[in-house]
Amino acid sequence: MDTIASLFSFITTPVSWVIVQFHTVYGSIFGPDTGWAWGLSIVSLVILIRICLIPLFVKQIKATRAMQTLQPEMKKIQERYKNDKQRQSEEMMKLYKETGTNPLSSCLPILAQSPFFFALYHVLNGIASGDTIGVINQSLLTSAQKAHIFGAPLAAKFTDSSAKVEALGATITDVRVVTAIMIVLMSASQFYTQRQLMTKNVDTTVKTPFMQQQKMLMYVFPVMFAVFGINFPVGVLVYWMTTNVWTMGQQMYVIHNNPTPGSKAQAAYLERLYKHVTNHGKTRNRRERTIVKAIVVKGRDRNEHERKFINGLNKAGLTAQPDGTVVKGEGSVVTQAEDGTTTTTTAAAPRRQQPKRQSKSQRQSGPVKAGGEPEAKTSLSKSAEPENDKPAAAAGKAEPKPGAGTRSKAQSGQRKGPQRPKSPSKK
Repeated sequence: MDTIASLFSFITTPVSWVIVQFHTVYGSIFGPDTGWAWGLSIVSLVILIRICLIPLFVKQIKATRAMQTLQPEMKKIQERYKNDKQRQSEEMMKLYKETGTNPLSSCLPILAQSPFFFALYHVLNGIASGDTIGVINQSLLTSAQKAHIFGAPLAAKFTDSSAKVEALGATITDVRVVTAIMIVLMSASQFYTQRQLMTKNVDTTVKTPFMQQQKMLMYVFPVMFAVFGINFPVGVLVYWMTTNVWTMGQQMYVIHNNPTPGSKAQAAYLERLYKHVTNHGKTRNRRERTIVKAIVVKGRDRNEHERKFINGLNKAGLTAQPDGTVVKGEGSVVTQAEDGTTTTTTAAAPRRQQPKRQSKSQRQSGPVKAGGEPEAKTSLSKSAEPENDKPAAAAGKAEPKPGAGTRSKAQSGQRKGPQRPKSPSKK
C-alpha cells in the first residue's frame, strides 16, 4: 500500500489537501470528529471536481451527438468493407478526420475523474489501516477514524470482518446495512441516468448500433457498481453516489434546455418554445435564438418536430428569421411538408370571390342591364353579315389553273395539300 501510494503521491497529496481544507471549514461548524465534517468534505471534493469538468462534459455532449449523426455512414463503411478490417479502420479514421469527431471525447469526463477516484480510495484505505497519507497527519487520521456516517465508519467496507469493524468503533450490522443502502442508491441513480438518456435524449428516427450499445450499458453499469461497491469504503461510496447524483441533475438540465435533435425531449422543448413565442411574439434569450437559428438554417433537412414548429409559427402569423429572432409574418409564408417539399403562400392575400351562379332562364335571356332589362345579343350570324362583304369574298376566290391543284388553297373544312380522289363506289 505504501509503495502504491508513494508512486501516485502526485495525485493523492492534492486530494488529501483539498479534503483537509474542507474539513477545517466544516469541523468548525459540526465538530472535527463528526461524520458530517468528513462526509461533507468528501461531497465538497466531488462538487469541486465536477465543476472543473464542466468544459469536458460539454465536449462529451457534442462528441456524443456527432457520433450519433455519423452512425449511418459508419454502418455503410462496415458493410462495404466487412471482409477487409484494415481498409475498414482506414475509412473510419478518414471519416472521423473529415467530420472533426473523436470517439474518445465521449469518455473524457470518466477518464478525467478516474485519478481523483483512485486517490480518494487510497486515502480512505490509509485511514482504515492507520497509515498517514498525503497531508493527513496522525491527529487528522485519528479524527477521521472516529467519524461515522449513520453508524458506519468512513473507512469501513461491506466485506470487512467483525474484528476490523469493532476496531473502528462500530458493529458489523450497522456497516453492512449502511453500505448496502448506499450501493443500491448508487446503482439506481446510475440506471436512471442512463435510462433517461435512452428514452428522452436519443434520436429515435435513426436506428444504429450505438443505440444498442447504450441500451446494454444501461443494464451493465448498475451491475458493475453493485459488484465492485461491496469492496468500496463508505467514504468512496459517498463520493461515487454524490457524483452519480450530480451527473443525473446535470443531464436533466441538458435534456430540458438543449435536447438532441429528433428526440422526444426536443419535441417537448419545441412545444414549450412554441407556446412562449406565440404568447409573447419573440424569443426570450440567446439560447432560444441559437436553437431557432439552427432550425431555420437546416431548411429541407429539418426533422418532423422542427417542421411542425416552423409550420405552427407560420399559421400563427409569425416568421422565424435566419438570425434566430421571430417577427410577425408579412408577405409570403413558407411552410414545409413532411416529405421536405416547401409551399409558399401569401399571408395578406384576400380570398377570391366566386361569381354567383345564374339560373337557366337568366342564362338564356342574356346579361341584365342596371335597370333590370335584358341586354340585346350582339353575336354575328351568317344572316347578319353585310351583303357588301359577299361579293368581296366571292371576288377573292379565283378559278384554279390547270396543274395548280397541288398548291391550291384548301377550302373550309378541308385539309391543306393535294386532295386524294374519292374511291369509286362499290356499286
